Amino acid sequence: MSRPTVGQKAPSFSGPNQNGATIDSQNFLGKKIVLYFYPKDDTPGCTAEACNLRDNYAMLQASGYVVLGVSADGVKSHDKFIRKYELPFDLLADEDKSIHTAYGTWVEKSMYGRKYMGTDRVTFVIDENGIISDVIEKVDTKNHTAQIIK
Repeated sequence: MSRPTVGQKAPSFSGPNQNGATIDSQNFLGKKIVLYFYPKDDTPGCTAEACNLRDNYAMLQASGYVVLGVSADGVKSHDKFIRKYELPFDLLADEDKSIHTAYGTWVEKSMYGRKYMGTDRVTFVIDENGIISDVIEKVDTKNHTAQIIK
């Protein structure tokens, strides 16, 4: 599936968070969402990105944003990651890749000449009406909030 673009309606999604509770996009109508896809819990780039969002969370909230992270890691991995870094937002476990597929972020990657499937680090900013207002494809993990709030 192709990646949704600015101006399109954001695909609806639901999945378990770090506590196993179902998070559904329909519950966020009327709110702005930062939906960020990242490859793996507790790896250097993903930790830098999550901690940047954590450190700027009050500003994001004050600007009306709900922050949701998505990776193919499981609920237990997300719970451990959140506890270790005191992340104040939900992480969705997308083990079946349904959210990744809807947003076109489960892609073929290559490392050392070996091809494999993995998460493309992309952030979608969704407005109060469920329309994608920004797609950040070149994520600066250490300064990600500045890319979101311009």
